[in-house]
Amino acid sequence: MPPLEAKDVPEAADVLEAAERFPWAVAAQGRRHWPDGSDFLEAALSAVGDEERAGCIERLEAFVEEHRDRPEELPRAYGPGSRPASHGRYALVGQPEALVILERMEAAPFFLRGRWEAELETGLLDDPEFAWGPRIRLSR
Repeated sequence: MPPLEAKDVPEAADVLEAAERFPWAVAAQGRRHWPDGSDFLEAALSAVGDEERAGCIERLEAFVEEHRDRPEELPRAYGPGSRPASHGRYALVGQPEALVILERMEAAPFFLRGRWEAELETGLLDDPEFAWGPRIRLSR
């Protein structure tokens, strides 16, 4: 397979823009815990293999549509204003970056966990992992 050209690989901002096209799965701008979740987005995107980069936006869109009920319910149950969030937990739920994290949780859970642990606090990943209930639980 020929190497990907720079024009074929979406930037993080493009992936974030794609995630924000699902308003039913994302908390309103003023209710998000982090106005800038770029660190979380970068950690999730670091778990996208080189061979997957070109199609990552299409995969994200297909993932969210395929699992629509779950991403739609997550912000209501665990997002800003919910009882679990009132205890300072589940801060990533409702962030548009969370959709990328959830997609990676399903597609490459071990790769995501390894990249995340090298860069960010694991508790921030444990909470959405618990709320999502992936096929493979990597924590606890």
